[in-house]
Amino acid sequence: MNNVFQALAHPVRRKVLSLLGDGPLSAGELAARFDVAKPTMSGHFNVLKEAGLILAERDGTTIRYRLNASVAAEAVATLMDLFQVDAEPARPDHAQEETS
Repeated sequence: MNNVFQALAHPVRRKVLSLLGDGPLSAGELAARFDVAKPTMSGHFNVLKEAGLILAERDGTTIRYRLNASVAAEAVATLMDLFQVDAEPARPDHAQEETS
């Protein structure tokens, strides 16, 4: 899990995960959305792959990345547990409103 949190520490990698939340994208499509050198993006992709947060699929010369939702969900669950956050949203107390 330490690799996951280290991967999440950089804003570019968090943005990559956000973009992949909408569906798979090629390395080129992702790189075009950032003002950084392609080798730098490749390094970010490697960190995310090593953490298990993204999966890479090669199609000829194109690499498509997709979010590994199970690892991302595990990281969220770990954070929620760490900060003792209830997964259920608080519900308004309608009983008080009805007696007013």
